[in-house]
Amino acid sequence: MTDTDLAFTPAWRLRQLIDGKQLSPVELTTHLLERINALNPKLNAFLTVAADEALAAARSAVEQSARGEPGGPQHGIPVPIKDLSRTAGIRTTRGSLIFKDDVPDADDMVVSSIKGAGGIVIGKTNTPEFGHRGTTENLLGDPCCNPWDLDRTSGGSSGGAAAAVASGLSPVAQGSDGGGSIRVPANYCGVFGLKPSRGRIPAPYGGSGGWNVFGTSGTLTRDVRDAAVMLNVMSGPYPENPMSILDAPPDFTEGLGDGVRGLRVAYAPSIGRMPVDAEVRAVVREAASLLADMGAEVDEIDPDVDGLTLRESFRKIFVSDMSAGLGALLKTYPDLLMPTMREYLELATTWTVADLAKALRDMERFKGLMRDVFLTHDLLLSPVNAVPAFPIEGWPDTIDGQPVEPRWGFTPFCYLYNMTGQPAASVPYGFSAGGLPIGVQLVARHADEATLLRASAAIEAAHPWSQHRPPVS
Repeated sequence: MTDTDLAFTPAWRLRQLIDGKQLSPVELTTHLLERINALNPKLNAFLTVAADEALAAARSAVEQSARGEPGGPQHGIPVPIKDLSRTAGIRTTRGSLIFKDDVPDADDMVVSSIKGAGGIVIGKTNTPEFGHRGTTENLLGDPCCNPWDLDRTSGGSSGGAAAAVASGLSPVAQGSDGGGSIRVPANYCGVFGLKPSRGRIPAPYGGSGGWNVFGTSGTLTRDVRDAAVMLNVMSGPYPENPMSILDAPPDFTEGLGDGVRGLRVAYAPSIGRMPVDAEVRAVVREAASLLADMGAEVDEIDPDVDGLTLRESFRKIFVSDMSAGLGALLKTYPDLLMPTMREYLELATTWTVADLAKALRDMERFKGLMRDVFLTHDLLLSPVNAVPAFPIEGWPDTIDGQPVEPRWGFTPFCYLYNMTGQPAASVPYGFSAGGLPIGVQLVARHADEATLLRASAAIEAAHPWSQHRPPVS
């Protein structure tokens, strides 16, 4: 196996090599740190590289094996953490100049779960300030670049995590998704991105505004099985949070080979009748045909969703919640905030109570519309983003000949499922004529990640993607 092949080996296989004494966690960690040192100056995927901490953890993993102690599912596997999650002893900037030197003394719950399974925190991945937008730029340094074309966006807000996995800087990564923040960059970087159901991943009852109704941790991987393993590691009931799924999670690696025969798939070429680039439409249509060829029952649908109302209701709730937790920064650190972050926090002060109440009512209506779809279907297939990756900070204002709102028009299909709480994934599938990845979005019923992963694995088997490596790698 060449060094490059090692960098693109799935984590579950690396774990087998470690168990068989064919690979040392120290060897693996050292190799990935060398790749990060070489490629991160081009990509800006990492805001902080925790080399000393990672090597110390790798040596501890070796010592644990030498003592004959069993390791967890991620024993010896380096896992970068998105820089919105606290990491004890490792800088956590939240993508903001305000916290550029902050070093927490405790881990977030999801980080504790990864460490408890033997995962090695190798660094903190790039994110926009407080994860507030769908592309990865901040005031800490240069933007995160797309490994397939360094002039183009990696997406966001888990852009650094997606770029790291795509370019072989890590086999897997933790991310978070409050409005598409895992799926958008996974799609643009050509990796598998999974947003679990609301309540699947334990978290304190809190967050940006104390409610954090839309956000959840999730995974970015090059391999569906790796996502299932990571979901096993991160999942569990947490009664202290009233949004938690209290049933014990299944083993998400079971049933990955069961295929899609008999599953009912709703194929939505668009949601809310929002414009979609022709190349994106073609890829999603091809994926629908593949699912039908594999034995799924595929029905084309046009949900009665008003895309503009959907966007406005999401924006009002999302930004209001952000303002509840971060609005004070407008007074204390106005000059350290990104302009778009200031814009959002100021925008939240312009809404009336009635405006927010209407947005909450609209959210419940959209939940009902999706409930009706899933009364007769097991999965929904749609685009992830409306266009392939665009130049950094060059948000499109026209898609398929129709004007759209920059910073929102490119991603109208993700945040609906943050509002409904359903699990959703970006599944790699094709490429644009310019060589940029184009994926498809699969959505399942709430708490049914098993079916979502099963269908994703079936697409992966029939239409594999992991052999594709971006030029920067």
